[in-house]
Amino acid sequence: VQLQASGGGFVQAGDSLRLSCAASGRTFSNYIMGWFRQAPGKEREFVGAIGWSGETTYYADSVKGRFTISRDNAKNTVYLQMNTLNPEDTAVYYCAASRGLRTGAQDYDYWGQGTQVTVSS
Repeated sequence: VQLQASGGGFVQAGDSLRLSCAASGRTFSNYIMGWFRQAPGKEREFVGAIGWSGETTYYADSVKGRFTISRDNAKNTVYLQMNTLNPEDTAVYYCAASRGLRTGAQDYDYWGQGTQVTVSS
């Protein structure tokens, strides 16, 4: 499956941003979709994931209550709504696809190219 992330940008602390990830090539609804992020000099970290139908979601503690993942299987798209952003959220954000609900980057088979999110204080 090919993934294309978009929606990143430069925002102020406290602002919101919504990322999108469009999928093509294989049956989108067969995949768990995850979001990861990587800040300069840091490891890629799990942000959250959503199950096949969208009923199940799982988030990292650092974003729980602020970020929401959703998906539209008819549009082959997954979203990451990010609210109350702070400078620590600055990173390149990646969407990824997996066969199972996992939190490790090594468990995801397909990756988008990443989109930069920069939050200023």
